[in-house]
Amino acid sequence: MQRDVCRGYLFLPAGMREVLTRGVPSGRMEPMKILLGIFAGFLVLLVLSAAWAWTPDRPRKELEARYAKGPSPFREVAGLRLHVRESGPATAPAVILLHGFGSSLHTWDAWAALLPEYRVIRFDLPGFGLTGPDPTGDYTDARSMDVVLALMDSLAIPRATFAGNSLGGRLAWKFAALHPERVDKLVLVAPDGFASPGFEYGKAPDLPAPFTLMRYFLPRSMVKMNLAPGYASSAVLTDELVTRYYELMLAPGVRDAMLERMQQTVLEDPLPLLRRISAPVLLLWGEQDGMIPFANAADYVAALPDSTLVPLGKVGHLPQEEAPALSAEPLRAFLAR
Repeated sequence: MQRDVCRGYLFLPAGMREVLTRGVPSGRMEPMKILLGIFAGFLVLLVLSAAWAWTPDRPRKELEARYAKGPSPFREVAGLRLHVRESGPATAPAVILLHGFGSSLHTWDAWAALLPEYRVIRFDLPGFGLTGPDPTGDYTDARSMDVVLALMDSLAIPRATFAGNSLGGRLAWKFAALHPERVDKLVLVAPDGFASPGFEYGKAPDLPAPFTLMRYFLPRSMVKMNLAPGYASSAVLTDELVTRYYELMLAPGVRDAMLERMQQTVLEDPLPLLRRISAPVLLLWGEQDGMIPFANAADYVAALPDSTLVPLGKVGHLPQEEAPALSAEPLRAFLAR
């Protein structure tokens, strides 16, 4: 803290520095001039701080060159330029993977590599990653599920197994409840859906004003700090991983879209929809989840009679990243069942 004060002191006007170090010399400075000097000093500090923290979007071409792989990484779907990645035999059973809030299709790379015999499809949800903002401005769950349906039709996939993490888990179980004819099996990885502090059923959350500042200021250290509770082991939170999350949040329009999605999220009591799900369900949950507590798994088990819970010891909120081999083992057994 002392170093910060000293560094700020160097940018103050000379008159104000003199006042702070020697006091006000008699007859040399009038009170109004002193106040003006103080005001000017704080104004300079404010401008310098804003210039230092300003975080502009990254150029799309730069991000696509780094994070879009394959010959045709984009697909026109439901009015969106959807960032899609597909692996495995085109004739194999399809598995569609839905990522969480602030994430991207890259969160599933390790799982896709461990499922070579399946047709694995993952994509950046509207408002995230290289898909970017939805031209409709609609970030409700209903819009996201319409995009999923349109993608399945575009890829000629009549039915698929769905796996979703966090926000993607909520979208996956809602999709299974509303479109049972399109779902073979359901894998929920620490899914969102039950109300938590700051959320009430039937009501959009009150977004704290400081959240909106991320449009302009998003230090990499802040992204790392917010990612940390998602992993039981800090060793997983490598510079490469943090950089990927950070840079994709800086894709043009993504921060605005994230804020819009938060403001448009209106949770509903999940029990009526969960009880409509007919597909068999696998629940994977890290016992050291610092984002959605492992204890929440009991609510899903109670609501889903045809469900199997597999606790993952010493694992956090993103087992597909933190422990891909460990979490893929029960997944493979479930898919083969």
